[in-house]
Amino acid sequence: MKRDFFSCLVNPFVAVSFCLLLMLPRLQAEFLIGAAQTDITPKLPVALSGQFHTRIAEAVESPLIAAAVALEKRDADGNSLDQAVMVSCDLVIIPDEVLEKVRGILRKRGLDGLQPRKVFLSATHTHTAPVMIEGNYEIPEEGVTTPSEFVEFLVIKVADLIEKAWGERKPGKVAWGLGHAVVAQNRRVTYLDGTAKMYGRTRTSRFKGIEGIEDHGVEVLFFQANEADRPGAMAVNVACPAQAVGNRSAVNADYWHEVRRSLTEKFGDSLVVLGWIGAAGDQSLHHMLRKAAEQRMLEARGLTRLEEISRRIVAAVDDAWVAAKDDFHDAPTLTHRVLELELPKRMVSPEELAEAEAAIRKIHNGPEEERHPHKALLAWNQQTVDRFERQDAETALPIEMHALRIGDVAICTNPFELFTEYGLRMKARSEALQTFVIQLAGPGSYLATEEAEARGGYSAIVNSCLVGPQGGGVLVDETVKAINAMWKDTNRER
Repeated sequence: MKRDFFSCLVNPFVAVSFCLLLMLPRLQAEFLIGAAQTDITPKLPVALSGQFHTRIAEAVESPLIAAAVALEKRDADGNSLDQAVMVSCDLVIIPDEVLEKVRGILRKRGLDGLQPRKVFLSATHTHTAPVMIEGNYEIPEEGVTTPSEFVEFLVIKVADLIEKAWGERKPGKVAWGLGHAVVAQNRRVTYLDGTAKMYGRTRTSRFKGIEGIEDHGVEVLFFQANEADRPGAMAVNVACPAQAVGNRSAVNADYWHEVRRSLTEKFGDSLVVLGWIGAAGDQSLHHMLRKAAEQRMLEARGLTRLEEISRRIVAAVDDAWVAAKDDFHDAPTLTHRVLELELPKRMVSPEELAEAEAAIRKIHNGPEEERHPHKALLAWNQQTVDRFERQDAETALPIEMHALRIGDVAICTNPFELFTEYGLRMKARSEALQTFVIQLAGPGSYLATEEAEARGGYSAIVNSCLVGPQGGGVLVDETVKAINAMWKDTNRER
């Protein structure tokens, strides 16, 4: 007598065997996570980056940290499907030289299937971190850590960090959530005469308004080992650079230090926190309006500015955790694409060339004692002169861009101080449930909007921008294209 398929399930042994067979691919497929962090605080004294004048730090107010999360997805047979190593650094930028050297070290070490091209670094843009490029500042020849010395120290520390995170991969799971925090304010003030100025005065009859939009979303990824009961790592994406204390002359990780301290108090001392800065080229922590009222509230709460910023961000992480804690995924989609793009450069006009040359002459013709402090300003104008001489032959800027899918979440990088509008355009057109935009995964330069370019002012003039609004549009289109290709013909994880 023939037996149909379902009658076989009456036999307990057959039923159990069939259920185990169905479960086997899921049990064998693996999502691996490794996380680590390291101290990248330089040897003192050290010159600090982020201002036009030289600052020599002789004290450390808070340590600089590099944090890494390594991810790998394997199929049921143990074959690697894709991978990513994401590193955040308390630095002002990530020079190309740093990324190249880190990847070179990783290639020589040959770490168990790690693909150095799938590694990216991003900066929190603290203005109280070391100078990394020789020649931009007048730095004493002796007794101060040089930019080259710091870079050599940094690349070894970061390579060791990546090796540790990669080596500690184990089966884990990931969750995502969204909170909100008023951290950034647009820092470009517009005036009735059609001009704009970064940090411009608002208490004047000429004041018209604040130029651009802000993004108060706080996107959070939580990473957790399968056997753990709380996250071992998290990535927190805030569209605001770490510059609350950017004018000081001491090493300082800015608000990320307080955020890390508060989050480890909540989730455990071993928590690894990646600080990711969203599109925030026109954003700031400094108050453009209600300054006296804001200061009064700080004093009433008994908090420093850094503590207040941390309080808001940590509250947003708590909000995200409410949704994420019961929605972890142990086998999410992991796709990582690395793209080489060429963006049209912003051309230097003859008038802009003349302005840069005039600024150089003014410094050279001034008193001898004023020339050295203005070395960074000289270099800033000289690069515009050099660009004009080369621009007919060099019309495009090559950049590296990463696009990742982790479950319902998209992550995209860019090397710029990217005006917030561009990040919101990416998020609005993305097929992902949440989209994390990470700026300064590279050497920087502002990328201003068309409106900002028309109004001028620092951050929007040609000296500030290697790429203009045309290139910004290309960046948005290519980023959205890369993200949405990872969602083509697929559904969300839910």
